[in-house]
Amino acid sequence: MRTLNVLFLCTGNSARSILAEALANHLGRERIRAYSAGSHPKGVVHPVALQVLSEIGFDVAGLSSKPWEAFAGPEAPQMDLIVTVCDRAAGEACPVWPGHPVTAHWGIPDPAAVQGSAEQVHKAFLSTLHQLQHRLGLLLALKPEAMDRITLQSQVRALGNGA
Repeated sequence: MRTLNVLFLCTGNSARSILAEALANHLGRERIRAYSAGSHPKGVVHPVALQVLSEIGFDVAGLSSKPWEAFAGPEAPQMDLIVTVCDRAAGEACPVWPGHPVTAHWGIPDPAAVQGSAEQVHKAFLSTLHQLQHRLGLLLALKPEAMDRITLQSQVRALGNGA
């Protein structure tokens, strides 16, 4: 079984796409190699994203906020799947990705935009983590034969529609 290279995109690459990258690498093990990037990266990972990942035992040392151009060049790993996790990034003009990967949109509210107490912000990040975990679980439940380009396109887009 081959490993699927997946790139998660959002605008700032500080919260949702970072959580998705960490979860996909943890849950996917040999099936998925996940990356994340942003159209306008903040340059730092949101501290609460790092906190919730650390609380569930994830190593956060290698997580960083980076531009999506880092994955568009010839030296970048070739992606099989690119998932936007914020509506703003989904509407932006993306680079031309080498290999013409499958694309999908999983719109998830931005936990970093939550105003309120530290507890409310923490709960928002946990909610985002759980939404991503659910969708990634469904993706990983697909049989290897469902990973051909056409079937994958259909299945992954359906996950973005609340499957």
